[in-house]
Amino acid sequence: MKSLKVVFLGTPEFAKTSLEAIHQSHHEVVGVVTVADKASGRGQKINQSPVKIFAAENNIPVFQPEKLRNPEFLEELKKLNADVFVVVAFRMMPKVLFEMPKMGTFNLHASLLPDYRGAAPINYAVINGEEKTGATTFFINEKIDEGNILLQKEIPVLENENAGHLHDRLMEMGSKLVVKTLNGLAENSIIEKSQPEVKHPKNAYKIFKEDTKINWTKTSKEVHQFVLGMSPYPAAFTTIKIGEEEKGLKIYNGKFEVSDHGKPVESLEISKNQFKIYTQDGIYYPLELQLEGKKRMNVKDFLNGFRNFEEIKMA
Repeated sequence: MKSLKVVFLGTPEFAKTSLEAIHQSHHEVVGVVTVADKASGRGQKINQSPVKIFAAENNIPVFQPEKLRNPEFLEELKKLNADVFVVVAFRMMPKVLFEMPKMGTFNLHASLLPDYRGAAPINYAVINGEEKTGATTFFINEKIDEGNILLQKEIPVLENENAGHLHDRLMEMGSKLVVKTLNGLAENSIIEKSQPEVKHPKNAYKIFKEDTKINWTKTSKEVHQFVLGMSPYPAAFTTIKIGEEEKGLKIYNGKFEVSDHGKPVESLEISKNQFKIYTQDGIYYPLELQLEGKKRMNVKDFLNGFRNFEEIKMA
């Protein structure tokens, strides 16, 4: 089978797994493009992306341009004479970049396109209670996540599975799909197809802080799926009052029941052994949570930290 020369563009762990799979295949990674190093934390420690760390460990040339239209960067990339660019969890790319390789540029997206175009497909698949999702490789064009499909693979979403667990399964499956796509392009055996037109597509918009607040007027099932879909990151939250002080409370996991409780929605009851919040049609029981300024803990340890449960109320 023909070996392709590949330039890989990506940043997080999700991308690194695909880079590793290509590197272990018979294809050749001739260069890697990733985000610039960033200082973070109190000590302003310099952090490198997982993709850069892997590339450096395996002597693969690394490019970290501030601007993707930088003429010097583009010229250096051209010199690599890559057959194809592979993109996994990167950023918007200009036409001058994605049209550079003779075989084009393809992207791995963690959904069954055209569903869940956007930045957070894994989160929304869980939030919306999907029974299945998957991954798609497609050629990049000037429209976000709308290029011609190369390959797709479907997997079930497991019962009570959170976004973090689904992310890890899609990461492994997606890396294999990337190599399969490269093999198909090398053999000229893939027939690309345009994405079907959808009147009401399921979107996966970027998630901001305000999007992570729990809406307790929804059903218990919807609250449960929302918590799972935001877990472990960015994490769903609500606000409680401890005495006169308001505190954010992140919830990572829980369980629910449907019941005709007759209680006000968004009211709570706490005892030594139980924490319950009333929803539109039942009760939600947080099992893993994190109070603002504290570490993440199970509900038993959380409740052990209080003596007067009556001072805790929903804000």
